[in-house]
Amino acid sequence: MLGAIGASPKTIMKKLLIGTGNPSKVNSYKTMLKNYNLEIVSAKDLNIPAPEEKGNTFEEEAINKAKYYFEKSGVPTLVDDGGMEIEALGGEPGIKSHRWLGRTMSDDEIISEVMKRMKDVPAEQRACKFSIVLALATPFGIFTSHGGIEGVIAEKPSEKIIPHYPYRSVTYLPNYKKYWCELNEEESTIMDHRKHALEKLEDVFKELTK
Repeated sequence: MLGAIGASPKTIMKKLLIGTGNPSKVNSYKTMLKNYNLEIVSAKDLNIPAPEEKGNTFEEEAINKAKYYFEKSGVPTLVDDGGMEIEALGGEPGIKSHRWLGRTMSDDEIISEVMKRMKDVPAEQRACKFSIVLALATPFGIFTSHGGIEGVIAEKPSEKIIPHYPYRSVTYLPNYKKYWCELNEEESTIMDHRKHALEKLEDVFKELTK
């Protein structure tokens, strides 16, 4: 936990800012946080531009963004940052998961890049992990939580692509014998790395609603 960063709790008690430009991610958090007395707002709702990305790790990037949005808005802010770490590529793309080629990439480009770099890599060396770090900036400090999904990079991608989630189309989950993107609703809930990380911050959310 980092030190508190100023703002009056009286004016922000029951509002929570989700620091992202991804509307599907905001809606996902609205669903997961529906049992708390919190008004969920997005960076777009408050007209706050995205900050420059300069962290060297998922945790550092998440904390930097949470601090930025909290200081700009005065509203407690939840941010997540994460990406794919492929064992055979030394942990790449990691922090560069959506800018692997030095620019923002489309879903198809990311999938193609994974397949190209993993061509001819043997099965026993195709392990991967999609990691996520949540950072929650509040008047009483910054809190972090971690989650992840482990699997293997498939030899060919799934025909199914979930927009904005390309790595789910190349990650095969041996325990389920299917691609990550092909999990049904029940399986997705069980494997939801973001949900598991969010649950670890339950006490902080309860404090915010007092």
